[in-house]
Amino acid sequence: MKRLVVIGLGNFGFTIAKSLADNGCDVIAVDLDGDIVDRLAPSVSHAAVGDSTDLETLRRIGVSEADVAIVSTGDDISASILATMVLQDLKVKDIYVKVVSNDHARIMHRMGVTDVVFPEQDTALALATRITGSALLNYVRLGPEFSLQEMGVPSSWDGRTIRELELRQNYDITIVALHDVLTDQFMATPDPDHVLRDSDTLLVAGSDAALARAASVR
Repeated sequence: MKRLVVIGLGNFGFTIAKSLADNGCDVIAVDLDGDIVDRLAPSVSHAAVGDSTDLETLRRIGVSEADVAIVSTGDDISASILATMVLQDLKVKDIYVKVVSNDHARIMHRMGVTDVVFPEQDTALALATRITGSALLNYVRLGPEFSLQEMGVPSSWDGRTIRELELRQNYDITIVALHDVLTDQFMATPDPDHVLRDSDTLLVAGSDAALARAASVR
């Protein structure tokens, strides 16, 4: 079981801490607000009121044994930076930081964190993608200019096999999974000889530019 620490229990931090715990993770949650900590405490392994920028406080509650840390300190960029420094001092291997601006993201990348999360920006991009990309249904950002997207099968692909379409060569995308909506059958890494139907939805991975090209196919 992975031990994770979530620092900062605003809407984002609270939700991710509870979700991780609901999925069987050993979660330590830290915030300065005692009311929020009390509200989350029944759902996680350990919830503590404390200063996340203080090394001894985090060491005392077991953060040095965490595999992953998520820093979500709201708009307080200084607290975010200091908490990240403390986590690095405690040798936490993977650190994800919620950022509030491009400058904040640039600082965290310079500090060598595993990745940054920009919830407002990612949500806006997902909505814009759904509105402007007729073939796209959902969008999940995986990294800079790289994502997973769910798309319907374009009419020109209907009745053709994955192998025949040569999606990697022609579009530089990879089908990660396939969902037959009519039968509700879900196939991870589908057979390349599977014949696509217009009742299928595809979970595809690739650069944003490549996925945009695939979404424009009719």
